[in-house]
Amino acid sequence: MPEPSEMPAEPLPAPPASPPTRLADLPANAPDLVKLPNGFAPEGLAIGPGPTGYLGDRANGAIYRVDLATGRGMVLSPPTGRGVQGLKLNRDRLYAAGADTGDARVYDLGTGRLLVSLPLVKQPNKDTMVNDVLLTEDAWWLTESHGNVLYRVGLPPDGALPTQRDVRAVPLTGDFHPRPGTNANGIAPTPDGKGLLVMQSNTGRLLRVDPDTGRATGVDLGGATLPDGDGLLLEGQTLYVALNDGNAVAAIQLDATAGKGRLTRRITDPRFDKPTTLAAVGDRIYLPQARFDAPTTPATAYTVIAVRPAK
Repeated sequence: MPEPSEMPAEPLPAPPASPPTRLADLPANAPDLVKLPNGFAPEGLAIGPGPTGYLGDRANGAIYRVDLATGRGMVLSPPTGRGVQGLKLNRDRLYAAGADTGDARVYDLGTGRLLVSLPLVKQPNKDTMVNDVLLTEDAWWLTESHGNVLYRVGLPPDGALPTQRDVRAVPLTGDFHPRPGTNANGIAPTPDGKGLLVMQSNTGRLLRVDPDTGRATGVDLGGATLPDGDGLLLEGQTLYVALNDGNAVAAIQLDATAGKGRLTRRITDPRFDKPTTLAAVGDRIYLPQARFDAPTTPATAYTVIAVRPAK
């Protein structure tokens, strides 16, 4: 696979418009607490079309599909022993980050069948963590939390599956300074669609990354930091950030380029237990509770919690 290179990535187009999820797709009595099977340790969550959620087990790689209107679900793809982290979906495919196996995976959304696995990290080891995912019109971006690169996988314009030739490592430079622990984590587009937002968890710093060069610039939050920031969700010019140890969601109002932002609110819920990823449907934001401090056993209970930022 390609080694990190100084070659610039191709320009990032504006993110495609997701099919709108109507409020009518999620009834008023939809549960705001969804129970997952005991022992299913979630991290990533993707929603759509309609109120259907897809979660990955960070320990064993199973994929779980749940109807958010009722809370009922089923295992879509069985355990493989290869963990799954961030998830995004587009049409009939689910795009996943391969955790400590260092790969990028595509699953069939209907059957759960693995369609392709692309190695990103040349020699995965105990420190490998391919973590979160962003889809744009022509690229699939993935963060590597213990490295100093982003991975860009080009998406063929004819809808074909990507191949190893489409993989490129984009070195992170500028204001990105790797430290022990979890570095690059959540990823989202800037409001104007011209850049990338990357959360550096161990510094609590939000970075704007130039996709052409990988150069990172700290977003000016007026002195605010986001300790243990994890998943990112952009809604218009509001960025929601899941805070693991803070058991909260930070809401940040950004300018169009994400050069500056203002922390406007912290959303909390007594049921939060290490929230990770965020995904929205209707007026709700859903967050898997990773329970990182609890032992992962077949009896451990896990949930997804929904909050309503407008309330």
